[in-house]
Amino acid sequence: MRLTYAAMKNATIGFIGGGNMARSLIGGLCQSDLPPASLHVSEPDETRRQALQDDFGISVHADNQALVDACEVVVLAVKPQQLKAVITALQSRADDGKLYLTIAAGIRTDSLQQWLGGERSIVRAMPNTPALVQSGATGLYANRHVTETQKGLAESILRAVGLTVWVTEEAQMDAVTALSGSGPAYFFMVMEMMEQAAVKLGLPTETARLLTLQTAFGAARLALEIEEDPAQLRRNVTSPGGTTEQAIQALADHDIQQMFEQALQAAHDRARELADELGQ
Repeated sequence: MRLTYAAMKNATIGFIGGGNMARSLIGGLCQSDLPPASLHVSEPDETRRQALQDDFGISVHADNQALVDACEVVVLAVKPQQLKAVITALQSRADDGKLYLTIAAGIRTDSLQQWLGGERSIVRAMPNTPALVQSGATGLYANRHVTETQKGLAESILRAVGLTVWVTEEAQMDAVTALSGSGPAYFFMVMEMMEQAAVKLGLPTETARLLTLQTAFGAARLALEIEEDPAQLRRNVTSPGGTTEQAIQALADHDIQQMFEQALQAAHDRARELADELGQ
């Protein structure tokens, strides 16, 4: 699915919105040696617009329509609450040949189609905040109008900031949102609670924080690099009668699995509700 460098080099990619996620994607694409001349951004804030031009040498626009006219891929990088107004302003001059790639959470493709005023090639992407440090996890869904070349372009753009996976049904994007979209907050909360518990056990705050962060990083890296599933990795470190076994049993006694199932279900259900609300 991934495109060759030559194919990416020839693509013109524009970002409507110059916030943190757009900046991260632009930075990742530039680090991938994509020519700055291939990248455009439209941003109403003059200070932010100038900073993007100064930092990356890309083309900047104050007007969204000027960007759309110049690009074959339009990345919609505005807040979900702003997306309808942004898109409907482009409706009369939208180009059927363009790929619209949205990173705005929760907005379904049928709503985007309606706002654009016709059948368009649309890819929904659900990146997460670790994309800001090129370690993101992004779920992607393409509607039936998206070509294989366009899918490759969308994947290559998001791959600039981390891992990408495709889902085959749009409803699965709600599960992606609950898992990886909201997921960093779950891990941050676990790290926060581990740090606080370690301080209560007598460790200095700075020591507890450093050990917590490195442990989280090491566990994630181990899970990525060793061909064993998380359950087996947990068993590997859980010696019978040892300290880890006691900790795991305490968590199981409080039914931590059910707690996580309930947490992800709540996030999933809220994602569906927001799609209904924002898609009107």
